[in-house]
Amino acid sequence: MKASAFCLVLCTIVAVSVTFAPAQPASAAETPSSAQSQTAQQPQQLKVTEYSLPPEKLAKAEALYQTRTVLYLFGMVFGIVVLWVLLKLRVAPVFRDLAERAGKNSFVQALVFVPLLTILIAVISLPIDIYEQHISRAYGLSVQGWGSWAGDWCKAEGVSLVITVLAVFGLFRIIRKSPQRWWFYFWLLTLPFLVLLIFVAPVILDPMFNKFEPLEKTQPLLVGEIEKVTHRGGLEIPRDRMFEMEASEKVTTYNAYVTGLGATKRVVVWDNTSRDMTVPETLFVFGHEMGHYVLNHIYKGLAFFAAMMLLGFWLARRIVLAMLARWGQAWHIRGINDLAALPVLLLALSLLTLIAEPIGNAFSRHQEHQADLYGLEVTHGLFPHNGEVAASAFQKLGEKSYAYPTPNPMLVFWSYSHPSIPDRIRFSLRYDPWHTPAGPKYVK
Repeated sequence: MKASAFCLVLCTIVAVSVTFAPAQPASAAETPSSAQSQTAQQPQQLKVTEYSLPPEKLAKAEALYQTRTVLYLFGMVFGIVVLWVLLKLRVAPVFRDLAERAGKNSFVQALVFVPLLTILIAVISLPIDIYEQHISRAYGLSVQGWGSWAGDWCKAEGVSLVITVLAVFGLFRIIRKSPQRWWFYFWLLTLPFLVLLIFVAPVILDPMFNKFEPLEKTQPLLVGEIEKVTHRGGLEIPRDRMFEMEASEKVTTYNAYVTGLGATKRVVVWDNTSRDMTVPETLFVFGHEMGHYVLNHIYKGLAFFAAMMLLGFWLARRIVLAMLARWGQAWHIRGINDLAALPVLLLALSLLTLIAEPIGNAFSRHQEHQADLYGLEVTHGLFPHNGEVAASAFQKLGEKSYAYPTPNPMLVFWSYSHPSIPDRIRFSLRYDPWHTPAGPKYVK
């Protein structure tokens, strides 16, 4: 568990709304004739009937799956255990006393207390972060050097710290003014902040970690092909809302996503995707992202997780009060309005987040499935056998990321934000609403 529960909640929403990552990719042809050649040849090259991996890749996928499963299960309890130990050792009251000696102003106290606590938790968690990066490098999923990785880690912690200081300061001012209804008022306060955070992420936060170029500049011929998809769906996505991210300096995997709100809303394709995927596969991937765009998944995701937060804060208050009544004196915590109670709130929200994780992931998988469906419908007729094209794109995504073909269904239910690769391939190959009375769902 890093930083604060507020960052945990904020990052959950931003992750869902900012990284709708699906199928994949793009491959811009060097000339119009080569693009047409790729499109024409693709049906003969496709042989995907189900997701499978060659023996060597299957062995790596299984080993990676087992390692990540252990890390996931370990991570489920690690943050909770760390917070519990910190409470037992009465670390927060020591930091609170230091903050109170620094000044009587509540913001000054938050400015002292929050960095001490969050940096301590971040440093405790650092070995896990390092090991996860080591695994990514060992399997060739990451090519990022350790210096660059450390820089990104520091920047992420810095951004998290700024958000956490402001969140904690605002929270405890509200708690002290309204001990009974603070959970509701704080929830109201977070809503405009979340909207602002999602709005500025593409233009302020994302460029801190990656380089973006207009897709028209890096892949001008691909933009023309993409516009065929937008016209097919009856939608105009301005060219200045299409971007390519230079991901190849850090990772080898494929991705694309929709991000931002209003004037910052955009579609982003990783350069690995556009380099390795064929034009038809790229158009399907763009169609998937266009589905997120057209179906307003960012707004729906924001509304869904805002409702989850409201329930979470209400339950957290009850849990915190119960814990303080039972152990507050032993932990040297004066009450819920004490800065030292922050780890108790973090612990409560961590437990609730653990319980709510499958609900949030089920919602995310539903949206990703809708986007897959839209991508198949909007590309229908633009090139032959678009279901096979989609299956081929998913196959490449799975091979590149070493996706395990037979994940445990319970693990999928609990932790997968996207449908599994085998399920997405099967759906792509069998989806055919054009020969049914109902017809297609989204693109008539």
